[in-house]
Amino acid sequence: MEIIDAIILGIVQGLTEFLPVSSSGHLELGKAILGDNSIPQESLLFTVVLHFATALSTIVVFRQDVWEIIKGLLQFKWNEETRFSLKIIISMIPAAIVGLVFEEQLEGFFGGNVAFVGYMLIITGLLLYLADRARETQKKVTYLNAFIIGVSQAIAILPGISRSGATISTSVLLGVDKTKAARFSFLMVVPLIIGKMSKDIIGGEIQFQTEQTIAMGAGFIAAFLAGLAACTWMIQLVKKSKLIYFAIYCFIVGCIAIGFGLWT
Repeated sequence: MEIIDAIILGIVQGLTEFLPVSSSGHLELGKAILGDNSIPQESLLFTVVLHFATALSTIVVFRQDVWEIIKGLLQFKWNEETRFSLKIIISMIPAAIVGLVFEEQLEGFFGGNVAFVGYMLIITGLLLYLADRARETQKKVTYLNAFIIGVSQAIAILPGISRSGATISTSVLLGVDKTKAARFSFLMVVPLIIGKMSKDIIGGEIQFQTEQTIAMGAGFIAAFLAGLAACTWMIQLVKKSKLIYFAIYCFIVGCIAIGFGLWT
């Protein structure tokens, strides 16, 4: 992969991670347009690296929330921060199981199957449409909600299914307040991505060649910086704007992707 291509894909990841339009799906579309011929395993590795970059940008943007959670946990009491952390852990279980059990099968979906991404984007659009029609509530995330939202996050491992779109839509359909749903959605993925990276590093599965390291490093920096910029202003758009606009976008891009995939 060329360095300029890695930077472009990093920017795409950073900008689309915080909108419910599937960053992984856009990465696959971007790789197809740029003519990336990486084998599925390398393609998935690059996707994980970029997601790690945006996870770091999430930590920076939500640093006050993260710090409050850490301080609450250090009190070793059954307080609000402890309960919130437990809900985050519960939400991680489905995706962790899917990632460990079906890791090899999942790699096959990250090999430039543009038509598949298109179909998944349409599913994302349907989820956003249903969530847009749900009535407003002020409910918090419960433990059962956390697990169900975690199931939607596990399904969103597939490229084209927006993680934030699936988790926020699921939360809203469960009756959770949109602001609380967005906060939970963005924070719940951070430990999952960091855990995935740690597992791969310790297990020796992440091994870069020199040229590969430079390209992935450039993509990482681009995704991190773009994520910082996007999260600071786009997160408000996700929480306050009508999801129907994102649904329409997913429908349009999904149809284009299906057409592109079937004709190439």
